[in-house]
Amino acid sequence: MKVAVIGAGKMGVWFAKFFESKGYDVILADRKKEKLEAQKEVLVDLTTSFEEAVADADLIMLCVSINAMEEVVKVISPVLHEGQVVMDICSIKEAPVKIMHQYIKGATVLGTHPVFGPGSNGVKHKAYVLTPTNAKEQEFAEHFKQGLEEEEAHVFIMTPKKHDELMSVVLGLPHFLGLAACETLLEQKNLPETKKVAGTTYRMLFTLAEATALETPDLYAAVQTHLADLGEIEDLFMTKAQELLTLIKSKNQKAIVERMEQLKKKLAAADSDFADSYDVMYKMLESTEK
Repeated sequence: MKVAVIGAGKMGVWFAKFFESKGYDVILADRKKEKLEAQKEVLVDLTTSFEEAVADADLIMLCVSINAMEEVVKVISPVLHEGQVVMDICSIKEAPVKIMHQYIKGATVLGTHPVFGPGSNGVKHKAYVLTPTNAKEQEFAEHFKQGLEEEEAHVFIMTPKKHDELMSVVLGLPHFLGLAACETLLEQKNLPETKKVAGTTYRMLFTLAEATALETPDLYAAVQTHLADLGEIEDLFMTKAQELLTLIKSKNQKAIVERMEQLKKKLAAADSDFADSYDVMYKMLESTEK
């Protein structure tokens, strides 16, 4: 089986190495020659021609940004044919899937989202979302799902729309909080001292702020501007934050306590799996302080 990975960014290189480790014949393509030259230690073929890369590939992985998707798909679509499968790995699914359907007529397409970064050591215990839109795509998605589950990945199949609804909460809101928190923390004159006396809660906040600010800017900008429901969710957060700030400024301790008690009851009624995973994460962060 031959795999063509389009895009020699961090995730593109990750997938090239991943498929190569499974014994597949892999070719990595990028228009920027310097990116390819930096990957000479990767034991795969390298090319600056997208058309050359996909011509006889069985599986094509589009590891490019959502902003580059349409241009790349336009370039490779005339070369594609029946029997090939084209998958993208964008963090957003409705727009990329629509682009692939618009231009790719012969090959099977499948929207995917590996919910992990290039620092991941394999897919074990990692979430991976597949978004088929018709019977042919569903059939391949089930096949691909089986392969991922053999690697002990957690695979979820859903529509592109459902995926984007979930990502508004899973990715969009944390990005928003992280960026706002980072800007706020960096304006504190005593920031270096805060880290010395930090407890678990602050460490969690600082980790989110730092991780968000140091990520790929165009990826985060795309997430913030392409997820249809995200604006409403962030508006809701701003409303809740303003309500809480009003109570704080008025020194209304009773109302703050009542609000927190209500939150405890709502959390208790929330999904137990989420509560369990949060408890594990909290204990892990606690252990880092000892």
